[in-house]
Amino acid sequence: MPAITVYCSSSDFLDPAFHAEARAVGEGIARRSWALVYGGGSVGLMGETARAAKAGGARVIGVITYKLVDMEQGWSECDELVVVDTMRQRKQILEERGDAFLALPGGLGTYEELFEILVGRYLGDHAKPIGIVNARGYFNPLVAMVEHGIEHRFIPERCRELFVIEPAVEAVLASLACSLESGAGSV
Repeated sequence: MPAITVYCSSSDFLDPAFHAEARAVGEGIARRSWALVYGGGSVGLMGETARAAKAGGARVIGVITYKLVDMEQGWSECDELVVVDTMRQRKQILEERGDAFLALPGGLGTYEELFEILVGRYLGDHAKPIGIVNARGYFNPLVAMVEHGIEHRFIPERCRELFVIEPAVEAVLASLACSLESGAGSV
């Protein structure tokens, strides 16, 4: 059973449309009989994704730090909740346990995780597919920044091929499914 690592916001104070997208990701993961690997939180888009995946029958693996558990952010309904000391350990396990990666809108932590995965793919440390759900155009500035870097030759053009970015959850999930089925490790 493939496992999809999802990076996303832990904020509850977002437009409800973003929560709907997170639920759709969880439902899509469950519908495909994939496992969800995520940051272990009960709040924000993390919690929405996990609850929807679990409700659909998916295995849910959360990876969280003791500090966040102490802040009562861990979700006790995970099939497996891995609690670690540091964020670096958390990110390593999230990367190792995922067969593919998906980013939903999020803040600094989401961007950090996404860029680390992108750089790893660029350097050939992994060949796992990467998808980005551009809900409500949230990632448009990211796309513009990458294009700006390409234009000024700080970022190689081939970096455009490292990930798929689509506004629709189903399009991103379908692309990840295609890559996983082919075993090609590319999107």
